[in-house]
Amino acid sequence: MGVWSFVKDAGKSLFGGKAEAAETPKEDVLKQEVKDLGLDTTGLDIKVGADGKVVVSGNAVSQEVKEKVILAVGNVAGVGEVQDDVPDAGAAPVFHEVKKGDTLSAVAKKTLGNANRYNEIFEANRPMLSHPDKIYPGQMLRIPQK
Repeated sequence: MGVWSFVKDAGKSLFGGKAEAAETPKEDVLKQEVKDLGLDTTGLDIKVGADGKVVVSGNAVSQEVKEKVILAVGNVAGVGEVQDDVPDAGAAPVFHEVKKGDTLSAVAKKTLGNANRYNEIFEANRPMLSHPDKIYPGQMLRIPQK
């Protein structure tokens, strides 16, 4: 369990305009985004608090699904924090914030020790990533752990 910070003005805009992107998305919009990505949210609930913090709670199907749901909602424009209230099913997730100039190879070298392991990061972030070259500054990536 923990609180994960995201770049609020970076991420996928579910609203269409910059002005609306400053607002935290509504629960139904976030739930639809997770559903559209095909993530199995069985046993999970997504709520938006009065403070704008998104809370993911319940029992996830797996640690991987829990981490992907946190990233899916956190990488939406307007979301600044995601609180993980899912009981621990394993080790704490490892996330990496993409910086300007980053590539998946550079992230793999920094976090996994080998640039050629970039595909592991790509696969760990599917379906949120559609292509290894389509990452952006401020985006949070899941770093797979053995």
